[in-house]
Amino acid sequence: MAQPKNLKKLTRDRMERTGESYTTARKHILSAKPGRPANALEAAEAAAAAEEAELPEYPAPENVTQYDAALWHRVLTQAGVTHPLTKEPLSEALLAGLAGGIGFMAFTFQYETVTTATVVTRAHPEPYTANLLARCGVKANERTTGSARLAADYLDAGLDAGRAVVVRASVAALPWIDGDAVEESDSIDLVVVGEHGDDLLIDDGSGSLTPISPEDLALARAKRKKDKHWQAWIPTSAGPSAELLAANVREAIAQTTGRLLGNRELEGIPAHFSKNFGVAGMNNWADRLRDTDTKKGWTRIFEDPERLESGLNQVLGFLTDTRFGGVGGLRGQYADFLTEASTLPGLEALAAHAPDYAHLAQDWIVFTDLIDPDIAAEDRSAHFATLADQLEVIAQAEELAATALAQTLAELA
Repeated sequence: MAQPKNLKKLTRDRMERTGESYTTARKHILSAKPGRPANALEAAEAAAAAEEAELPEYPAPENVTQYDAALWHRVLTQAGVTHPLTKEPLSEALLAGLAGGIGFMAFTFQYETVTTATVVTRAHPEPYTANLLARCGVKANERTTGSARLAADYLDAGLDAGRAVVVRASVAALPWIDGDAVEESDSIDLVVVGEHGDDLLIDDGSGSLTPISPEDLALARAKRKKDKHWQAWIPTSAGPSAELLAANVREAIAQTTGRLLGNRELEGIPAHFSKNFGVAGMNNWADRLRDTDTKKGWTRIFEDPERLESGLNQVLGFLTDTRFGGVGGLRGQYADFLTEASTLPGLEALAAHAPDYAHLAQDWIVFTDLIDPDIAAEDRSAHFATLADQLEVIAQAEELAATALAQTLAELA
């Protein structure tokens, strides 16, 4: 079914004039076009063919280790961006390393009815996606606006160019999410890959494209206050040079090792919170796991059986989910990053450090497997001590690995 190139503009003009929803206005615009099929069957067949033709070529998620790096791997692949040496798409591991790769943070907060436990093994608190885009060497069209109308126009511009568009939305406002089960401030980046009938098709990393109405997506985007209606898309297939990638890899590794070793300032984090980050944060958490007496010790914090079960399930979720953690604390992916980065000009020495992080990945897997949310409350102190033993092994290995990597980086300068 033929559709006017300015259909979206006509639809929104009608919405503004009549107060109709996007879907209703669009249907009225299409029904007014000449040359419609003669009967309902032809109309249905033509509409189905048109919707199928609108589906873009877009890679499906495969073996995702880190959500955001994998998301941008798919977006850059669809845009035709390739590695300067291999001419293959920029890998998830390379993009993750450029974004900052790995890190550590642990926090607990006690509320009236629940005690939360947050553990992050991804690069943090630096802006992961902003670093990825700045260092991967491609041009990105980024926009933020307080206007829902302008946001829709910016989104249309990317889709009309045949590109997938990344948008930032409130998790709680998405139609397929139970808003009561997530924090209102939680956000997620999603990819709008095209249109399908009256809906937009969303890649949320689930492995299949999810339809959402333009109105529902606009509402979820508008809930973001700090970066309202943020979006980004890649206008050209022009990729980075090998020299630029090599320089940006060095910058990323310096940030990663500095954060882990505690000799680099944490952006936006008060100094008294620094004990919760990096290797120092691992040791601090181990101390609190062992503490059976003070009000800051985990034995006291998680004395209540329900808080104990909930807290350990939260830790397990953070360590296994791909948003803020991942298998092996993402250390295996970082080993892959170092191996791939070592093929860039002047960075051959990085490959020697990959085994350290591959071994750390196994240490983190052991730690994750030890966590038992069903542990009896009377056994919690012994369970926490077992976790502390493994965490101290990890902290020592993390410090040695980061120190050695930082030394190599200094020698490459």
